[in-house]
Amino acid sequence: MIKDDGSVIHFNNPKTQASLAANTFAITGHGENKQITDMLPGILSQLGPEGITQLKRLANTVANAGGIGKIVPEDEEDVPDLVENFDEASKAEVAKKEENKN
Repeated sequence: MIKDDGSVIHFNNPKTQASLAANTFAITGHGENKQITDMLPGILSQLGPEGITQLKRLANTVANAGGIGKIVPEDEEDVPDLVENFDEASKAEVAKKEENKN
């Protein structure tokens, strides 16, 4: 997936799930943030008209800014840190439901 800032979320071995009734799709797997320049030219065949337009816009932005390093800060992180253990919360919820049944 190409983001507006010119970086790409790359899934090396993605798994997909779909719920057509809910019009919902999920891509799971290990995602890596990469610069679009690292992915070229391999992704050119995968880009549609919208992606090519976005790539042209990015190229113009990079040319005007004098380099990609000025556009995207290296310390920026889009993925939030996991702060809770969801497995424990799920187990507690199941135990609570079982207690209510008894």
